[in-house]
Amino acid sequence: MTKESKLLEVKNLKTHFFTEAGVIPAVDGVSFELNEGELVGIVGESGSGKSVTSLSVMGLIEEPGKIVNGEILYRGQDLTKLRENDMRKIRGNDIAMIFQEPLTSLNPVLTVGFQISEAIRIHQQLGKDEARKKSIELLERVRIPRAEKVYNSYPHLLSGGMRQRVMIAMALSCNPKILIADEPTTALDVTIQAQIIELLMDLSRDFGTAIVLITHDLGVIAEMVDRVIVMYGGKVVEQTDVMTLFQDPQHPYTQGLLNSTPRIHELRDELISIKGNVPSPDKMPSGCKFHTRCEFAMDKCLSLEPSLELINEGHQVRCWLHDEKVNNYNKRIKESEEVK
Repeated sequence: MTKESKLLEVKNLKTHFFTEAGVIPAVDGVSFELNEGELVGIVGESGSGKSVTSLSVMGLIEEPGKIVNGEILYRGQDLTKLRENDMRKIRGNDIAMIFQEPLTSLNPVLTVGFQISEAIRIHQQLGKDEARKKSIELLERVRIPRAEKVYNSYPHLLSGGMRQRVMIAMALSCNPKILIADEPTTALDVTIQAQIIELLMDLSRDFGTAIVLITHDLGVIAEMVDRVIVMYGGKVVEQTDVMTLFQDPQHPYTQGLLNSTPRIHELRDELISIKGNVPSPDKMPSGCKFHTRCEFAMDKCLSLEPSLELINEGHQVRCWLHDEKVNNYNKRIKESEEVK
């Protein structure tokens, strides 16, 4: 298959949480695609639905959460229709995930080596010695010095950066086609962050693994991914290639995120921030979810929710400001089809 082959298709995904306070639509109609070998970033503030989207793909939504609508197609197979036993064969083997905080994801009473070897033995049916050998090779692959010693160590004896490398090694143990990295550089110092980013990019190139990177750090996004999905209020509000996003952001929320990012070549007396706060998931406003914080909000934004529309090839935006661009794009497509 070529790099442009569709590996994952998420279609109109809705994941709701049924609480005593009411139904909370944490993910509300999210759609995106992931091609083989592609690096895609999902960005947004806390509470935008990024992590719930990734957990939905992994089939790890627990009560009171539930996927209530949509499809998650992995190579054409809808993962939402699988029984847990069948999903377990895909999870970790074909689609793996690096969680936000490795110390809470690793079992504190089991050695690092045991935890990596266990995944290998379950999914790849290898013997104990073979699994141990492959585990040590993986630790070396993620640039852990003295890999044999670390293999026999417990998680709490390792630094944050080392634990994150262990999580990456564990995620790669079965050569997955998709790796979901949820805030992989959070709580790490800048030097270690750079090393983790470089490591993930090298692994993607060497293994051909497609990566979904979930982060709030636009600097990491700029350095790492091919395409960016911007989320707000459980919805995708903008989606385009990384170059276009930074050079020509079209949604006011995306513009706000970029403006609030410090730039080394610009001296500012104070940081620019997006006014207001992210609404509580159970108290989302009507109409456009961003209108309470948007300086460009119009009357229709208060009551009518815009749909995600193409304004240019590969560039989607959910905003009433771009009606004319949507119409112009549709007109160009129609004219090109008439020519054919």
